[in-house]
Amino acid sequence: MTRPALELRTGQHLTLTPQLQQSIRLLQLSTLDLQAEISQALAENPMLERSEEQAEAEPDAPAERETSMDDESLRDTEPRTEEMPGSGGVYPDDRSDGPDRACVDTLREHLLSQLGLTRAGTRDAVLVALLIDELDENGYLGSSLEEILTWMPLEAETDLDELRAALTLLQSFDPPGIGARDMAECLVLQLRNPDVQHLREAADPKVLACARRLCAEHLQLLATGNMTRLRDALHCDEATARAAQTLIRKLDPRPGRAWTVPAADYAVPDVIVRKTRLGWQVVLNTAAVPRLQVNALYAQLLGNQREASHAGLHAQLQQARWMIRNVEQRFDTILRVAQAIVAHQTAFFSEGPAAMRPLILKDIAAELGLHESTISRATTQKYMLTPFGTLELKHFFGTGVATDGGEVASATAVQAVIRQMVADEDRGKPLSDSQLTKRLADQGIVIARRTVAKYREAMRIAPASLRKAHAAR
Repeated sequence: MTRPALELRTGQHLTLTPQLQQSIRLLQLSTLDLQAEISQALAENPMLERSEEQAEAEPDAPAERETSMDDESLRDTEPRTEEMPGSGGVYPDDRSDGPDRACVDTLREHLLSQLGLTRAGTRDAVLVALLIDELDENGYLGSSLEEILTWMPLEAETDLDELRAALTLLQSFDPPGIGARDMAECLVLQLRNPDVQHLREAADPKVLACARRLCAEHLQLLATGNMTRLRDALHCDEATARAAQTLIRKLDPRPGRAWTVPAADYAVPDVIVRKTRLGWQVVLNTAAVPRLQVNALYAQLLGNQREASHAGLHAQLQQARWMIRNVEQRFDTILRVAQAIVAHQTAFFSEGPAAMRPLILKDIAAELGLHESTISRATTQKYMLTPFGTLELKHFFGTGVATDGGEVASATAVQAVIRQMVADEDRGKPLSDSQLTKRLADQGIVIARRTVAKYREAMRIAPASLRKAHAAR
């Protein structure tokens, strides 16, 4: 018979205080999601209330809203569509097989609810939740695992294998393709999912295997629509290649968008940029900033009571104070980041998109003394009302491209030039990537053809061959 004994064991625990968790979550939320979060807090916590000053101002407060992200979407009043590589077809934003648009769940809530149904340990669940917070509106993981690892506190002692395991779990969630690093991985994940309706319809395993190879290895070749080259690369007959192409067209390259209200449909600017005598000035959009306060009467009554006898109410009072402080900190951070962006991008506001300067998250982080992950959260789904429409703060970031004159143009500015060239081209004779490269060189912007192709794809502009085919229809 063994005798009971006390043992001292060491272990790893990844913990964040509730206040810090709330601060990170509020900064991550869009303004619309923040309003929903606050409404829920007001309904659940009697210690928290809106200030009378805001309540009186709300009826006359101008709701500064824009319905566009750029000039192109301003002109486009029809439902937007997205081209799928190699298909020549399009994917409508409003997918009939997506979740109900009236559903209040966000993508984050949808994924966290699935996480709660798994048997993941506390540490693994925290890592998966962290990855969920790094997803963009399309459902893609916006940062590499190596970069995310650098943001983790050293005391957490997290390694890359743990993050890979967490990502594997996340990628098993609904919708299929969630958590992918790029479009190829997104499509491959969907093709591995036996529950996808389109795969159940694909009775021929040979077609399914061909589709998987196409997405994993030949996505760029698929974009050309050249069936001869596709057959040669896959070593299959034309019927199988075409069946695989048809199957891929049915997949969703943006699985997260079904849970997101498109910014072009309804975007509330967090900050507003105005031209003054002192130059371009940034102010918070007062219509977007909630004014909260602690219920003075309840707080006074509670102050005369012993904490032990009213522990629940004292906890609610503390939560109300946290919420007020964290909301104020959220908007203060967004304003500071926006002011730094405007200071760097003054030329854009005076001259337009083609004058955008190179800017990376690290520049703003170093200037403000904040971590890059904080800048990333403060610029994701946060919008600025500018003379050129309402733009996401992330729009102002881009790497630099050297020019003949020894200066540096931002990738965003180069993309604006490419977009204009494509808009002005002869639709019957669209410009190839080589021709775009030459025209950019004529303007002093010397970059490789593959870089032009990368920028074109980032703007979701089809290759010249597909643009020509569409124009001929």
